[in-house]
Amino acid sequence: MIKNQTTMSARVGVDVEWKDSDTNSLPSFHQTDDLPYVHKVGKPPKQDLLKEIKTGLKETFLSDDPLKPFKGQSKKRKLVLGFQTLFPILEWGRDYSFSKFKGDLIAGCTIASLCIPQDIGYAKLANLDAQYGLCKFSQKFQQKILQIFDQYILIQTYTDSSFVPPLIYAFMGSSRDIAIGPVAVVSLLLGTMLREELDPIKQKHDYERLAFTATFFAGVTQFILGFFRLGFLIDFLSHAAIVGFMAGAAVTIALQQLKGLFGIKDFTKKTDIISVMRSVVQSAHHGWNWQTILIGVSFLIFLLVAKFIGKKNKKLFWVPAIAPLISVIISTFSVFITRADKEGVQIVRHIEQGINPSSAHEIFFNGPFLAKGFKIGVIAGLIALTEAVAIGRTFASMKDYQIDGNKEMVALGTMNIVGSLTSCYVATGSFSRSAVNYMAGCNTAVSNIVMSIIVLLTLYIITPLFKYTPNAILASIIISAVVGLIDLDAAILLWKIDKFDFVACMGAFFGVIFASVEIGLLIAVAISFGKILLQVTRPRTAVLGKIPRTSVYRNIEQYLGATRIPGVLIIRVDSAIYFSNSNYIKER
Repeated sequence: MIKNQTTMSARVGVDVEWKDSDTNSLPSFHQTDDLPYVHKVGKPPKQDLLKEIKTGLKETFLSDDPLKPFKGQSKKRKLVLGFQTLFPILEWGRDYSFSKFKGDLIAGCTIASLCIPQDIGYAKLANLDAQYGLCKFSQKFQQKILQIFDQYILIQTYTDSSFVPPLIYAFMGSSRDIAIGPVAVVSLLLGTMLREELDPIKQKHDYERLAFTATFFAGVTQFILGFFRLGFLIDFLSHAAIVGFMAGAAVTIALQQLKGLFGIKDFTKKTDIISVMRSVVQSAHHGWNWQTILIGVSFLIFLLVAKFIGKKNKKLFWVPAIAPLISVIISTFSVFITRADKEGVQIVRHIEQGINPSSAHEIFFNGPFLAKGFKIGVIAGLIALTEAVAIGRTFASMKDYQIDGNKEMVALGTMNIVGSLTSCYVATGSFSRSAVNYMAGCNTAVSNIVMSIIVLLTLYIITPLFKYTPNAILASIIISAVVGLIDLDAAILLWKIDKFDFVACMGAFFGVIFASVEIGLLIAVAISFGKILLQVTRPRTAVLGKIPRTSVYRNIEQYLGATRIPGVLIIRVDSAIYFSNSNYIKER
């Protein structure tokens, strides 16, 4: 006999009296002549189809009632609230103080020192020239902006993907802690998918155009998801799948950096572990450069030690933050004075300085590459969005505040759309920089503005000095950065809690390292959907017993003291009961 409130009401027209409001508690029977006391249930009201559809849509897309603050307000107040909704900085900026600025200033300076060398490396990871990790405003774009304000001054600046997107996010984002810029996983994904379509060397111009096109559609995808409040879709990619995907991407990224770490010139274009290791071994006799290996391994050890120091002592968070910049300065100076580049040490050689043509006319809005750019952009945009929202929620929970997922998507989408027009590729929230930003004591998104300004001024002054930066140091910086993406503790916890989640995690991990980033992502999504379908069609059931001296009923397998009621079988179904699982529940 199954005591289930819904099914009993529908079948016999009676309902058992609940003793308390605890949803996990079951009814307590009032004995009258050895029979349970029951109440008659009235006939349910006639259902209105349109009303049900309206209610369903409201609960799906407008569950938080975003228009509630606008109700009963004057037109002027509604306009103000509208601007504050679009630009949260107008709301929290009213309470901004100098004490908050001091924390943001320190945090901005700290993450700026970290992002400069990382951005150059991530651009190379995406098979783009360094200036696209360090991309620039165009003269025409600047003139159009200045003409709006009736200013006719020509400003020649050198900016990067850690300048334009963070500025836009600072005005539109709702997270106080996210640090915006290029990230390793998205750079690898973008580079891998672009290289399948075009050769980054032989078809360099078209490759760059396709990168801008993908960035544009990544931004459009993110914006649409946020504007139409479809953010719940990214929740279908489970935490277990993300853990596995990130770990696999980290291993793949590290393996790709062996080319720069060992000074290998002839390297495979494939990303799977077998092809990469075969390429490394085959080039061992003639392709390795011992000076490059010495530089790369030495600074890799230095960076890992700095990361270990920062992890052990939270007060020394600045050590791993400035270590990459120190590594770049020392290695560049060493190569310059020894002219190690003449001995086979590969260097950056040249990063363009000055004015870069606008990329607005470079985007493919027609032709065969339009569909390819759209496909790559949607995938890269979703991965970037998932990473940013996860990072934002993590740090928001640590500081006990809420972020609006849909606002985040609109902000991320807008910054990538503008970025695609200003020679930037896909940017998102960086976990390593956000962690440094958090530990440095940031208070608001002003830390992103501080970082942007420092990066702008720094690159405008010292850009020519990057000419002698060895590729090995960039490889070391990327390897040390992606180590943190491998979360062994999370994988072990998944094994202990849910074996199916662990399978999803491992499936994504092995899919990435043995096949490709796209295959790993596809496996992660497929397993996540598979788990959802399995849980819906084959829900867990538990036999419940009464906890002594209480009116609470719990799973008798978890609570050994719970006792079953003689003659009554009480079962809890951990899912809604409907057509896809009703037969299974009956059979159980």
